[in-house]
Formats: sequence, C-alpha cells, structure tokens
Amino acid sequence: MIVGVGIDVVDVERFTAKLGATPRLLERLFAVQERDLPPTSLAGRFAAKEALAKALGAPVGLHWTDAVVVKDEIGKPSWELAGSVAARAEALGIRSMHLSISHDAGIASAVVVAES
Repeated sequence: MIVGVGIDVVDVERFTAKLGATPRLLERLFAVQERDLPPTSLAGRFAAKEALAKALGAPVGLHWTDAVVVKDEIGKPSWELAGSVAARAEALGIRSMHLSISHDAGIASAVVVAES
C-alpha cells in the first residue's frame, strides 16, 4: 500500500549559487559521503531529500544528513536512512521506497514513493 508520494524540482544554477553563498549549507544538507559530488548531483540529491520529506508527511525535525542517496551497481538510486528519517519511516510502517532522480534543462527533479 502506498503511504506517501513526494516530488520536488530544483534549479541547479540557483542551488549552486546558494551553496556558494552559504558554505555551512553543504554540511547541513549532505552527509560526508555526498559533499564532494558535482553541483548537478547535489541539486538532484537535494530534490530527492525534499521529495522524501514530502512522502513522509513533511514532519518537523527531520535531519537532512539522516537520508543519503546511494546507487547500486547499475546506477539505480535508493536510500540509506538513519536517525530522524529512519524513525519517521518506521513510525509510518514504511517497508520500501522508490526513488527516481532526473536532470534536464538546468533542473534537477526527484520523485519518491513510500510503501508499507
């Protein structure tokens, strides 16, 4: 059963400028293993985290670094959840999540479907 769906879009250029203007933002939004990625990938992962928060009902208190986008051997993205995000998913009875990230025309977008 679908528990939640989230979608988000990010303007890559605007997001990159914001990261440059606010250096601590990188640490607040991304786990250590994500921080060295190129700006386009960071924008896609931020869209994914926003979509995930929406799929989880956008509760207060989620920590962005508790959700890390990982890719399998063929490049399919999925999640490694910890802390606040894992606790919310558990509370909602979520057993699986689907993630799609796309980039086109300077926009990064992501969709998350959470299932019990």
